[in-house]
Amino acid sequence: MKIEDFPVDIQSYLIPQHRGPLCYRCLGCGRQHGIEKLLYTCPDCSQVLLIDDQNFQHLKKIPGEVWRRIFDYRKMLNIPALKGVYLYHELIGPAIPLSSIVYLGEGHTPVIEANPFLQEKAGGRFFFKNDGQNPSASFKDRGMASAMSYINFLIQTGKIPGALAICASTGDTSAAAALYASFLTHTVKSAVLLPHNKVTPQQLSQPLGSGAAVFEIPGVFDDCMKIVEYLSDRYNVALLNSKNAWRILGQESYSYEIAQAFEYDMRHKVIVVPIGNAGNITAVLSGFLKFLEIGAIGTLPKIIGVQSEHANPVYRYYLEPDAEKRKFIPVTVRPSVAQAAMIGNPVSMPRVIHLVEKYNHRAGQKKVFFVEVTEQDIMDWHILANRNGHISCTHGGESLAGLVVARKSALLEKDDVAILDATAHALKFSGFQQMYFENNFPKEFGIIPNPKFMNAPCLIHPKDPAHVATPGKPLPKDLFHEFVKQVSREIAGALDLKTAQKK
Repeated sequence: MKIEDFPVDIQSYLIPQHRGPLCYRCLGCGRQHGIEKLLYTCPDCSQVLLIDDQNFQHLKKIPGEVWRRIFDYRKMLNIPALKGVYLYHELIGPAIPLSSIVYLGEGHTPVIEANPFLQEKAGGRFFFKNDGQNPSASFKDRGMASAMSYINFLIQTGKIPGALAICASTGDTSAAAALYASFLTHTVKSAVLLPHNKVTPQQLSQPLGSGAAVFEIPGVFDDCMKIVEYLSDRYNVALLNSKNAWRILGQESYSYEIAQAFEYDMRHKVIVVPIGNAGNITAVLSGFLKFLEIGAIGTLPKIIGVQSEHANPVYRYYLEPDAEKRKFIPVTVRPSVAQAAMIGNPVSMPRVIHLVEKYNHRAGQKKVFFVEVTEQDIMDWHILANRNGHISCTHGGESLAGLVVARKSALLEKDDVAILDATAHALKFSGFQQMYFENNFPKEFGIIPNPKFMNAPCLIHPKDPAHVATPGKPLPKDLFHEFVKQVSREIAGALDLKTAQKK
């Protein structure tokens, strides 16, 4: 639609005019720093940063009802820069002009309600948000669109001549970083560090296909992250992990989309997310807080953060009920089917601590909870979800397992509706499904397949080799007819089919 086709009272809001200004704010010392150059930690105290809009109060002058209409009507515009996560431009990156925004189709992923059988098994109504339907098949594209748009803006304004974008990854971050960098291939190059033999073949193929320089490192993600941090501290590279505060801004769109999908009514809503490097839960918390501040929603939903018992430092931190006694202790991770969440020292942990406290305070009650799940439950629920119409990754299985634990722990009320984060596409982790079906998980995973969920192909082959066609040598008509009849009878027998009654 064209601007003039919209209601007159909303037309002036549809093209974003708000420009911030934005600044980096340190969660340690509280100092503010300009955004004219890339910063990942505070130059004064080395703590992580968040990005603040110094003129955010101006947004609160627009009534919440008007904001809802802005976002709803803006979806109908034919402006590529506003079709993705920057539909919420005023909240995500108002300092970035539309001409600098990199849009590859990210955001606005579908929210799919589970079928009645699966909802009954899980104990109540719930939906999956299929973030695997982003361009690189994971939620990481949200933050990457933001980070790369900002880098593109710095290049276009002459603040940097170009960039080598680098990241550590368990798979999904590298795929997103390489994809978005390849779109800006004449000014941005990409390099990714992966833990050797701890990334699925599907995930490894993605950065290679996008032309990134790929380095495999002995160890786990945390080891790769330390190397990337060392490089970003000493060399002229752009770090694209969630330590980059621009990544968090883009991932806030997840919250805005959920609110919009449920007509901005967050009463009795519960958002369930796997934690990993803690960037996603940070963004979810921040996003809902912003939407509440501008009046787009009237209440904050519950947030359930989920971790596997094989990588659970955040869950352990919040086991201590007294905030004054809590102490964050990194853990040594064990192998997990939720590979992207296999992180023992999350970079965004200071952001989590800050935003959980702020979220609960703003809600007037405890609304953020953390649960732990087993590897067995992650895999069983992952398989069961996909046997019931979903395309959930193992992290979606982790979310579903977490929902079940949360319900058993009475963290949900009877009427609560859950929205689960399926962070990536099921095909990225099909290798784990195959291991499940073939019952060949290494012992350290601690997974024993449920025979009810196992599946394997069945070869139907005529006993007489002469009745089998080969490439370039089709069967004669009479033999082909016999081949069709024999194979059809075997399949009918295997499926216990009854002969159809002729009319």
